[in-house]
Amino acid sequence: MHIHILGICGTFMGGVALLARQAGHTVSGSDENVYPPMSTQLELQGIELCEGYDPAHITDQVDQVVIGNAMSRGNPVVEYVLNNNLPYTSGPQWLAENVLSNRWVLAVAGTHGKTSTSSMVAWILDYAGLNPGFLIGGVPSNFGLSARYGDYPFFVVEADEYDTAFFDKRSKFVHYQPRTCILNNLEFDHADIFDDVGAIKKQFQHLVRTVPGQGKLIVNGADPNLDDVLEMGCWTPVEKFSVAGEYWSIRDCVEDGSEFEVWVDGQFAAPVKWKMHGAHNRLNALAAVAATRHAGVPVEKACEALGDFKGIKRRLEVLGQVDGVTVYDDFAHHPTAIIETLSAVKELSGNGRILAVLEPRSNTMRMGVHKKRLLDSLQQADLIYLYQPASIDWNLRDLARHSAVTADVYDDVADIIHDLIKQARPGDHIVIMSNGGFKSIHTRLLQALEKKAA
Repeated sequence: MHIHILGICGTFMGGVALLARQAGHTVSGSDENVYPPMSTQLELQGIELCEGYDPAHITDQVDQVVIGNAMSRGNPVVEYVLNNNLPYTSGPQWLAENVLSNRWVLAVAGTHGKTSTSSMVAWILDYAGLNPGFLIGGVPSNFGLSARYGDYPFFVVEADEYDTAFFDKRSKFVHYQPRTCILNNLEFDHADIFDDVGAIKKQFQHLVRTVPGQGKLIVNGADPNLDDVLEMGCWTPVEKFSVAGEYWSIRDCVEDGSEFEVWVDGQFAAPVKWKMHGAHNRLNALAAVAATRHAGVPVEKACEALGDFKGIKRRLEVLGQVDGVTVYDDFAHHPTAIIETLSAVKELSGNGRILAVLEPRSNTMRMGVHKKRLLDSLQQADLIYLYQPASIDWNLRDLARHSAVTADVYDDVADIIHDLIKQARPGDHIVIMSNGGFKSIHTRLLQALEKKAA
């Protein structure tokens, strides 16, 4: 079968493309932004990429079109598909029908931590010799790719609450029908499609309704919004986790977070010694251990696996260290995620300063929904650098002048790099936060640091 994917270079749709290719299909795709690393990953798998959305990309050999949720009515190729009555479906629907059917699906949902937790779950299952399939919204360093067909029965999927497609406004995750489901947390996000947090709770309740009675829900016990979701109806056994939870909990964590203990139902279960940092990552790990136990992996084995977990690209990823200055790339684009990211850097920074660089790029950020919380989320930093994109219709300078920490606003990335170079000194930690490419600031900054050190 020849499948053509619209929006193929998005993280999710790129993963669908990889799975389709691994399943033996001929795969091609179109996107207006065809660039590495996704383009390279796809081309290495023999997937043909087309720049732009020209209807001519859909040849007579195409049997089905898979349409990403970034596509909308009015797009010329979408109109071509509809006008010519071509078979089409959404990415989540294709995944459910062609990959997830008859498999033990482990899904990870939540406003934060989906990618990290999904990666941990997949790695624990792999470490246990189960060779799971997975589709993750990032690239786990243990695997080097975002999707794998894997062996039956296990498949791990990052379960996103964003909508499915222009013709299906349900959340993606309602298609997945997981047997094991992690609910990490729930906050207001995606203001472009949800009116309020109640609308998101409703979608999470729809997900809960798809988990079988013989399945398992692994739920953050410290999140009242998730309590509300369960109170709407729950037909599945629930195991709750939190730092000091009654069932799954964390104890005896060392100062830098590199060692802690996992406790289950008031009993010590196993130690974890690993390379990750941050309270959020420890909770992600706790949820992953709980989920994989439901899939048959002993707690001791799961905790041992975490010792070899290498993290995820763009999740507090160390890009380089030059003359004692460490540069990180992080995907944080929500105030809570920013707080957790900077807290993790605090754990490992010692006496070093934290220089926080932020591009508020997500739809919710651009709309200014979280601007009142944004400034507070950055206050753990020693210096704050804010980029003012042209696409934002509110002024970050109005925000910065109320900061207790020195905060500067820039219209040009080159100016940010200039000031960072002037300010940086050995021992500093520069944390660059954006859910996009941020005009290649990471590479340009490292090059400038190297030039300065030469």
